[in-house]
Amino acid sequence: MITKKTKPFTILVAEDEEVNYLYLETLLEKSVRDMEILHAKNGQEAVEMCKNNKKIGLVLMDIKMPVMNGYEATKKLKEFRPDIFVIAQTAYSTEEDKKASQSAGCDDYISKPISEQTLISIITRFLSLK
Repeated sequence: MITKKTKPFTILVAEDEEVNYLYLETLLEKSVRDMEILHAKNGQEAVEMCKNNKKIGLVLMDIKMPVMNGYEATKKLKEFRPDIFVIAQTAYSTEEDKKASQSAGCDDYISKPISEQTLISIITRFLSLK
């Protein structure tokens, strides 16, 4: 169980597939205390939520979403929130995909299906940097 000793941590899950969001929400709620989980259903919504909520410290960004994809959303939100951590999450896990996520400004990359151990490891690493 990860516990953040200071103020509650806010994570935005940008994910258009409801089942995938519910899966991530369940893993996060099970493993991280003192955390608020928000949900954006497309990249544009994720960008707007990050503009309007300075408490968001980490985004789990799906890459393939409607309206605005995860690459474009990451580029836009890093322009006004360079301090926010963005973790690309995608079913596409080639080296080209990883490089594209880095080029867009993602701080890390996880491929689907996401295991609980991988998710907790990455969240722990980024919480320790906050």
